[in-house]
Amino acid sequence: MKLFSTIGACLVLLLFSCTEKKPAERLTDEQLQAYADELAHRYIITDGHVDLPYRLKIKNFRIEREYMGIPIKTDQGDFDFERAKKGGLDAPFMSIYIPSSYQMQPDKGKVLADSLINMVTGIVSNLPDNFALANTVADVEKNFQAGKISLPMGMENGAPIGDDIKNVQYFFDRGIRYVTLTHSKDNQICDSSGDTTHTWNGLSPFGRDVVKEMNRVGMMVDISHVDDSTFYQVMKLSTAPCIASHSSCRYFAPTVKRDMTDDMIKKMGEHGGVIMVNFYNAFLDSAVVNQNNINRKKLRELLAAQGLNYNDAAAKPVIEQFEKDNPSLKTDVEMVANHIDRIVQLAGIDHVGFGSDFDGVDGQLPTGLEDASKYPNLIYSLLKRGYTDSDIKKICSDNLFRVWRKVEEVAKK
Repeated sequence: MKLFSTIGACLVLLLFSCTEKKPAERLTDEQLQAYADELAHRYIITDGHVDLPYRLKIKNFRIEREYMGIPIKTDQGDFDFERAKKGGLDAPFMSIYIPSSYQMQPDKGKVLADSLINMVTGIVSNLPDNFALANTVADVEKNFQAGKISLPMGMENGAPIGDDIKNVQYFFDRGIRYVTLTHSKDNQICDSSGDTTHTWNGLSPFGRDVVKEMNRVGMMVDISHVDDSTFYQVMKLSTAPCIASHSSCRYFAPTVKRDMTDDMIKKMGEHGGVIMVNFYNAFLDSAVVNQNNINRKKLRELLAAQGLNYNDAAAKPVIEQFEKDNPSLKTDVEMVANHIDRIVQLAGIDHVGFGSDFDGVDGQLPTGLEDASKYPNLIYSLLKRGYTDSDIKKICSDNLFRVWRKVEEVAKK
């Protein structure tokens, strides 16, 4: 009996030690790839920023099946239902994107925002077996169990709020769960990383009220696109943790002011927030940015020497040949994993997620992450680097869910 107990204890210990090993230590490469795909479908995958609504509004998709222009399957863009299902994407935040040209036209911006929100609700109304709205974490979890893709919404650019603080509550009631305070230009709320005007040197007085009101109603404050001064002021002012819905590390792309510095990443972690890594090539590697800028300059000079403008019919074969001879540089999935590593190193595993910017970067995406079907490739890369199952679960959704719930908790208080 004692011998049996000893053997049993050894078996339990052996089993425990095996399950505690990192997947990369116990699986072959082929098995690890299959395991990455399995995790992508076992865990809820959230994505902080997918630009489908605006793309559907302004672009003509070639669609095999369509409801109100909504793609189930398409060879255009980066997102559709079938590719999302293949990649395990369960809760992409639909970006209610308001271009910077609306900064001085808040009424028109509000109309545009409402039309894009209506588009998202229209997707759900017309495809109730495929998609569902999600205003809470519980909604996402319920939809996941039902096999549906959740479509939570975030508004990119606070211009439609105008100068009326009541619009924060208005957009919350319409389903907006985060607002990116500005876009590529300074607006009435704050300064942008893409502008050099420094209108407010951070937040405007009204912008401070907007942050407080977002805390009050339970809306996540998104610091993607803001300038550094705005970021630090938001960190001091917000009583709830914040998100960067689609931002990367300036460490790897020092010429990109849109990215976050090491210190900003640390501050986000200290404040309890989450940085959702952007997949856009130009935000991932300055070498890519710089070489592609050189190529664009060469092309402009080539066209000018022949007396051509970019949109001239005669310029088309010249441009095609130039792009064939000088293809745009790209990054790959490993570079995205490098950014995730950097954030984990600086802020910890609890403060990183995915924020692809799918359908918002004209296909300028890393090799291996070309569309919404490719999340398993990124999970595979992370597993190869020693990330555990629980780490992957946090990155896929738990980190964002923690922030989302905390924002709701702060609002209740």
